[in-house]
Amino acid sequence: MEFKLEDLVAIDLSIPLRFNGPQPNAWGVEPATSLPVEAGDLVGDTRLGGSVNFEQYTFIPHCSGTHTECVGHITYERISIRECLRDVLIPAKVCTVVPYTSVAPGDAVITRSSLAEKVTDRNVRVPALIVRTLPNGEWKRTAEYGEGNVPPYFAPDAMDLIVELGVKHLLVDLPSIDRIFDDGKLLNHRKFWNIETGSHEVNPHTRLNSTVTELIYVPDSVEDGEYLLNLQIAPFESDCSPSRPLLLRKLG
Repeated sequence: MEFKLEDLVAIDLSIPLRFNGPQPNAWGVEPATSLPVEAGDLVGDTRLGGSVNFEQYTFIPHCSGTHTECVGHITYERISIRECLRDVLIPAKVCTVVPYTSVAPGDAVITRSSLAEKVTDRNVRVPALIVRTLPNGEWKRTAEYGEGNVPPYFAPDAMDLIVELGVKHLLVDLPSIDRIFDDGKLLNHRKFWNIETGSHEVNPHTRLNSTVTELIYVPDSVEDGEYLLNLQIAPFESDCSPSRPLLLRKLG
């Protein structure tokens, strides 16, 4: 895969977070909001007579929009996404899958076979894998996921394949790579980062520099295939940050 930077165009895979407006939501948490700061004579809204717009934002990155998380999401140790994400331009593969629906009533899973058929050469390592699920549509930008709308998730053997392929950065258009209500087991998260089942401790084989990005949106205009990925995050000292994955492809 050969690229010249001047020949590239960027495709934004993030879902814009519209504070106080339509937005994705998982687990029924409070929606992301913004309020103008008021302190004495200061009003942080030009529409209310303030000289500047100066707002306080309240949101939960894991639930309210596109976000990238590190192994600190499931460990006792407070590990920061800012320290874990070190790659800048990452070879990436986009693949579209149809979740298999004959599981628990109302559930659908991404199977190992559906992923395997999208990867033509198992011997080629895939630094970043971007998974688009079908059906796909603009509704994903404002979808609310909960007990009444359980989104697809990965089968355990599908996550095994992802690790076998050497995927370092996994990006999905789902709120979680696990079932959103799984009694806190997060088995796929543990498989991906190599944390023992039920454990919150890192080990010598933990994949510290691997990341999971959830709640992306991949437009239908983006074809399956190879790209470069620039995974941008806010410099949060946290297990998770709002993110802006930019997919880079050749012009023309």
